[in-house]
Amino acid sequence: MDEQRSTPDETPFNDDLDESAAAADSGATPGVGRIVLAATPIGNVGDASARLVELLGTSDIVAAEDTRRLHRLVTALGVEVTGRVISYHEHNEVAKTGELLDHVRAGKTILMVSDAGMPAVSDPGFRLVEGAVAAGLTVTAVPGPSAVLTALALSGLPTDRFCFEGFLPRKSGDRNSRLLDLANERRTMVFFEAPHRLEVMLRALHERFGADRRVAVCRELTKTYEEVIRGTLRELLEWAENNEVRGEIAVVVGGAPEQEPGKPEDHVAAVNELISQGIRLKEAVAAVADDARVSKRELYSAVLAAR
Repeated sequence: MDEQRSTPDETPFNDDLDESAAAADSGATPGVGRIVLAATPIGNVGDASARLVELLGTSDIVAAEDTRRLHRLVTALGVEVTGRVISYHEHNEVAKTGELLDHVRAGKTILMVSDAGMPAVSDPGFRLVEGAVAAGLTVTAVPGPSAVLTALALSGLPTDRFCFEGFLPRKSGDRNSRLLDLANERRTMVFFEAPHRLEVMLRALHERFGADRRVAVCRELTKTYEEVIRGTLRELLEWAENNEVRGEIAVVVGGAPEQEPGKPEDHVAAVNELISQGIRLKEAVAAVADDARVSKRELYSAVLAAR
């Protein structure tokens, strides 16, 4: 779940992706290729599945987010990669997706792995899946470790309904806009955040969601120094202010509490806030009425009366 991807300067593997090799290599049978998305350990190498180990040693091509990390993984697992290894990350996936799909058409098995967890979920891989689906090519997955689900399960917050929001925007205006959209979200929410920006994130959550919203900060999951800190946003913000936070972070936030409908006039200010952002009156009324569970007609009348 790394926030920023770096392009490897050098790799221990052959990163040659010759387009003609797809048809030239022995064993290629057009039309029977596939893409396999495989989850890799998020911290503890012992979480690698037997299927991942097998595919690392048998796939025709291994597309890796960072080939140096892949090298460390296969060394720890004692696996010999016999296929071609190529780097596939956010900086080159547009250019390389078409070439990889050509290899699938030529009958190759492509194993897609990211640095940690499941590819395509806040990691490279979505473009490859999107292209394969559009081309009618086979895509399957080898499930395994997930920072999202591990954090959710350990948070102590409701797990029956949840959503994944990834990283919040860095710019304060964009971040506040996103949190405004989520302020009334009733499902448990899972975020990723960089350790050096955790305090800023928790302060923004505190301002938008209120001091008493339940939250869990999950740090270094499955690793030696795994830590889960649970409490209210007030308590977790105070903790972040007084501690140097390190490692990879997942933040789990409880959903908005169920609210009583109240009177239409109680929600006039919310409508006016949306109008000030450029939303038309009828659309603002509809949005607020749905969230507040009040009559649209009565709320519309209350807004006009307040003017």
